Amino acid sequence: MSLTSRNVFPQIALRPEVQEYLHSVYTNKELLAELGKDEAERVFESLLSCLSHPPSHTSLRASTHIYSLQDIEKRLEQHLTQQQVGGRHGDSVPTLILHHPLLPDVLLLPVSGPRDVGVLNAEVIVGAQCGSAVLRGAHVFAPGVLSAPKFMKEGDAVSVFSDVEGRCTRGAKEFQGKKVFLGNGVCMMDRSSIFCAEGPIRGVAVRMVDALYQSPSFDGVLPNELFLQNLPSVVVGHVLGPRPGERILDMCAAPGGKTTHIAALMGNQGVVVALEKIKSKVEKVIQNAQLLQLDCIKAYCYNSIQAVSSDPAHQSEPDVPPFQEESFDRILLDAPCSGLGQRPNMAINWSLKEVCSYSPLQRKLFSTAVRLLKKGGVLVYSTCTVTIAENEEQVAWALKTFPCLTLEAQEPHLGSQGMLGTALSHDQRRLLQRFRPELAWGGAGDGHSPEEASADTIGFFIAKFSKR
Repeated sequence: MSLTSRNVFPQIALRPEVQEYLHSVYTNKELLAELGKDEAERVFESLLSCLSHPPSHTSLRASTHIYSLQDIEKRLEQHLTQQQVGGRHGDSVPTLILHHPLLPDVLLLPVSGPRDVGVLNAEVIVGAQCGSAVLRGAHVFAPGVLSAPKFMKEGDAVSVFSDVEGRCTRGAKEFQGKKVFLGNGVCMMDRSSIFCAEGPIRGVAVRMVDALYQSPSFDGVLPNELFLQNLPSVVVGHVLGPRPGERILDMCAAPGGKTTHIAALMGNQGVVVALEKIKSKVEKVIQNAQLLQLDCIKAYCYNSIQAVSSDPAHQSEPDVPPFQEESFDRILLDAPCSGLGQRPNMAINWSLKEVCSYSPLQRKLFSTAVRLLKKGGVLVYSTCTVTIAENEEQVAWALKTFPCLTLEAQEPHLGSQGMLGTALSHDQRRLLQRFRPELAWGGAGDGHSPEEASADTIGFFIAKFSKR
């Protein structure tokens, strides 16, 4: 992957006030004093660039509580070979399967791109969410299609673009707005089938054969053996350190990736309570738990802010919310956040008010978590965003507000330390773990290194506390 090829792809599109806000975060006076203005500006530009690209590796969490890693790897290799023979990428070579040296339940697949792909005359426009999935190896499913040529039919070769600003009208025959090229594919449906008047249709609408980023498709692949999960999200489960027989709470559990990982690390022995306030998301947690054969998970549709009670009547049902204070050995608060670390993300159309709205909610959830945590217990706080207000500033607030909390070292520690710009000391920042893909973005890796996978991830933050 060359620097010149990376520069062909645009930076993430943000509202001017959001970009200015992020710029102030990455050029705060402490960072300027440490890095200098030119280097701080370069890092910020790297951030904007890397966010619109997928990470350098696809991370797969293996169900090692059911099968051996070697057996899973063998079946994955067989699937990838079949996918190659099926002709997904005409010029492709066998996909490498890498092991992560510090994460025994992770397999890594290098991602190749952006590649030199020519644009065709016929254009299909997809929504931003669909576009992000295509950049990570997915085909185009019918619900994601917004616009298609008037006479498009099954078998046609088309170029696929993502609508960056969310302005394309579903069913349009052409679109002149801001769009990003994703690669070429073959239509599996005609236009009339995709935009059927009888209701939304399912299935693959465009099969990608020459994508800008070359990555295997994982729709329905070895469903109870592999879980598609960003590398930092897997690290969170290991940092929490669950043990068999413990009572653990996952406060914001959907869709259940971290919940099921916690249960797997416990050997399915103990209780993992998963809370989520949207019913359909709770059903997804339950579905994933069943798929991965984990029956120690108890999922409830419940607002975690209200999950603590001093009512003795609930002592007879310890695993049903609300819970008594100091009920859990370990708690994961993977908090709702602005999500500015997610990749690939070609555009974020949120206002600055929306971006800054999460901090009060995070503090309410954190306060509940402290009340529910046993003395001697462990609380892990994590986000998938890159702001200081939702990360380091929340840690500084927590340490000041709750004297019973102590920052703890994290194992494994694959990311960088916490960023400058808050009242946290150097030693405190060293205990934090911030995944900063912008720091790795200047290099031209070959995609064959697990160390590269640990650096070029989504933007993510982890803090680990114990309660005295």
